[in-house]
Amino acid sequence: MRRTVTILAAVVLLAIAGTGVGIWRLHPSHGDNLPEISVYSHGHTVRVGPFQYCEVLNLNDCAEPREAGELAVTADNPVQLSVPSAISRAPWRLLQVYENPIDTTVRYFAPKTTLAVTVPTVDPNRGRLTGLAVQLLTLVQDQDGAEFALPHAEWSISTVWPEKPALAR
Repeated sequence: MRRTVTILAAVVLLAIAGTGVGIWRLHPSHGDNLPEISVYSHGHTVRVGPFQYCEVLNLNDCAEPREAGELAVTADNPVQLSVPSAISRAPWRLLQVYENPIDTTVRYFAPKTTLAVTVPTVDPNRGRLTGLAVQLLTLVQDQDGAEFALPHAEWSISTVWPEKPALAR
């Protein structure tokens, strides 16, 4: 009887320890498990972790790895953005920033609908693409009861254009 109780206690302790380790590894503040996005254009691929990653229910509890990527682009090749299922399971938005600073394109994606997006590098009205940002959204309420979405996580990519050749004199 005593041996059975000892074995049962050991199994319970191992189960508790295993659960604790699993929760620790899955917790968003654990830096190794933060999702990465990838972007591809003109033969170049860049993977980048979040610039900022906050707890969904506490926007003051943030990890700020400050990661940002740079992707070489040309006018002839669009950017192909891929997000992992950890991002696509939630509502997310894509900010496309072009040379015309007044006009940023914002696209919203419903949960479980989109894993990849193609973004043109040149827009006839907005100019050249200067950067992208992927944001995970949290619905918040201000003191007046108005509800709006704020990002609790963001991934950032800036584009690098080839330099124009100098004109011969």
